[in-house]
Amino acid sequence: MTEAPTATVVDRLLHAAQKLLATKGIRATTVSEVAEEAGVSRAWLYRHFPDKTTLLGAAIIRLTDTFWTYARAELDAIDTFGEQLAAGVRIGRGAYDDPGALVIRLRTEEPEEFALCTDAAVAGLIPDLASFWRPYVETAVARGEVHPGHDLAQVSEWVARVLISLGTIHGDTIDPDDRVAVLSHVRRYILPGLTADPGTA
Repeated sequence: MTEAPTATVVDRLLHAAQKLLATKGIRATTVSEVAEEAGVSRAWLYRHFPDKTTLLGAAIIRLTDTFWTYARAELDAIDTFGEQLAAGVRIGRGAYDDPGALVIRLRTEEPEEFALCTDAAVAGLIPDLASFWRPYVETAVARGEVHPGHDLAQVSEWVARVLISLGTIHGDTIDPDDRVAVLSHVRRYILPGLTADPGTA
């Protein structure tokens, strides 16, 4: 078996892992199958991933990263911070509530294995999501939609926490799948706190 150049091995392994995850799931996917699908030896695979959990965790994280790349492209086309936040709720719900999505299927059908593979990623969910939103917060400051006196790191984390709450925790007063209702909630309750001078609070 001819080994691939190192620069392409990781991509090939992750692509192979994602393909097998889609057809077989976490438990049934083996390291040998991933190596064979990628066209490399098991020894070559182990140069890059020490075990199955690390390999499949990296594949799942890459699926999530791909999702956020598309999310970024969508948010970049929206002109106001309030509408971006409302879209963020919808996009987030699409990532976690669509049963047809591979990540969700794996999470639903093999929760223990999924948690094991993505433990590190889940632990960093809030910081990662805050980092994702930070450039949008900075742009909102430049447009005058967020008061420049706010600590932008804190605003970014607060936005991450609020959007996770809106997107995943059901309540009696807002339907997170109703775009108009979410946008109204954002404009009425979230944006006023961000536009206010924090020094007067």
